[in-house]
Amino acid sequence: MEQTPVIDIRECSDCESCVELCPSVFRINEESGIIEAVELSQYPEEEIRTAISYCPKDCITWEGGG
Repeated sequence: MEQTPVIDIRECSDCESCVELCPSVFRINEESGIIEAVELSQYPEEEIRTAISYCPKDCITWEGGG
């Protein structure tokens, strides 16, 4: 099972750094205005690690995996 990036929206400050650093994975939901991770069959791990390292609230984590 592939690991999936997850954003803890309770901690997120909406700084949008993840969206800027990794737009193929993170986006702003047009209806709710909340930043979310899109579902992909495979994720660009290096880009996501960079987004995780720049997140000021440390609210991006990996979930799942085997």
